[in-house]
Amino acid sequence: MTAKVTLSFSDETIEEARRFAKREGLSLSAWMDQAAQEKSLREVFTAHAAAVGRAGQDLESAALADASEVGMVHDLLFRGRPRAA
Repeated sequence: MTAKVTLSFSDETIEEARRFAKREGLSLSAWMDQAAQEKSLREVFTAHAAAVGRAGQDLESAALADASEVGMVHDLLFRGRPRAA
C-alpha cells in the first residue's frame, strides 16, 4: 500500500534527491522511499550493534574462530584437498 504525504525539504536537499533519482532511473518518490528505508535499516543495525557491544559479545572474534574451526575440520576430513566453492 502507498500513502501520500506532504513533506518539506530545503531547496538543496530536493535538488540532490532529484539528481540521484534521475541517475538511478527512479521517480523522486521511489528514490525517497528507498532512501528512507535504507536510513531506517541503518538505525536498526546500529542499535543492534550497540546492544551486542553492551552485552560484551565480540561477534567478529567468534566469526573468525568459527572460520578457523571449519578450516581445521575440513583439513581433518579431506586431508588438504581444496574446498568446494
